[in-house]
Amino acid sequence: MHVLDRFHITSHLNQAVDQVRRAESTRLGAKRKKAAQRLKHMRWPLLRRGSRVRGRARQKLNALLASKLATARAWELKETFSHFWKYKSEMWAGGFLDYWCFRAIRSRLEPMKKVARMLRAHEPLILNWFRAKGEISNGAVEGLNNKIRVVTRRSYGFRTFDAMEIALYHNLGRLPEPESPHKFC
Repeated sequence: MHVLDRFHITSHLNQAVDQVRRAESTRLGAKRKKAAQRLKHMRWPLLRRGSRVRGRARQKLNALLASKLATARAWELKETFSHFWKYKSEMWAGGFLDYWCFRAIRSRLEPMKKVARMLRAHEPLILNWFRAKGEISNGAVEGLNNKIRVVTRRSYGFRTFDAMEIALYHNLGRLPEPESPHKFC
């Protein structure tokens, strides 16, 4: 069963919000200095979950949301999508996904429209998350791939695949390394 998990979808949504912010900042930079100032130093607060933004960043975020800037609309769409993962029923989640995609396409924000089209194209794979009751994730596979990449980088210069394979077995299997490579050391 193929499952598209929360991490990758959130990553696409964050990229879309950042693209909207960059484009709007560039567009407003020359025309309206005050509106452009609202977007200054807002990259990381916009990419965080709304409940995790605190202090001055929260004040700036609230001021941004009070404005009618496209970045605020994109951020609200991203935050609204987080409710998708709270559903228990596949049917209700599918209804929410359809409504969210409809809103994103009507938003006139091209990066968000692109994410909505991608979500619609992969709807069955996304809804598999609910069929699996949220227990299946790509996290373990992603972690394993990352460890393999690290070992591959460290084993740069091994002349044979066998040597690299042994390094992978030792690292991934947490096997003890010999005290010395051979009896002459």
